[in-house]
Amino acid sequence: MAALQQSGLTVEAVEDGALIQDGETRVAMFAEADPQGGVIVRLHLDLDLYVEEDSLPDILMGMNLMNQGLDYGMLNLDPVDPDEDADEDAPLTFAVLGRSVLWLADLGVAELDRLREHLRRFEQEVTETVERTLHGSKGLSA
Repeated sequence: MAALQQSGLTVEAVEDGALIQDGETRVAMFAEADPQGGVIVRLHLDLDLYVEEDSLPDILMGMNLMNQGLDYGMLNLDPVDPDEDADEDAPLTFAVLGRSVLWLADLGVAELDRLREHLRRFEQEVTETVERTLHGSKGLSA
């Protein structure tokens, strides 16, 4: 975390990872040592998009098409925990997340620069893909 802060990113510790803020974007980052050496970094970008299970067939088809054009990550559905007061028969809700994984050889300057560039491209690519789809003539309806 300190190395990321020194490279100019705003980093905030969370339960089992860190929240990285660069401009308006907040990406959750989770790092762990790779048993074969280096560090595995997992990135999660919350898009504030939610779908109900009734829409899953259409959403999954659309997400599959969008994922084909992504180089730095992928879109994923993550079940949202229901409220305690929610009706038992209420449909499940899923959050649409951008996810990416990057392997770093070490936490040196060159590798942290590579992580920073990956973060930038990941956020830009996922955001542009989702916005283009939602605002295009054939936008997703959820």
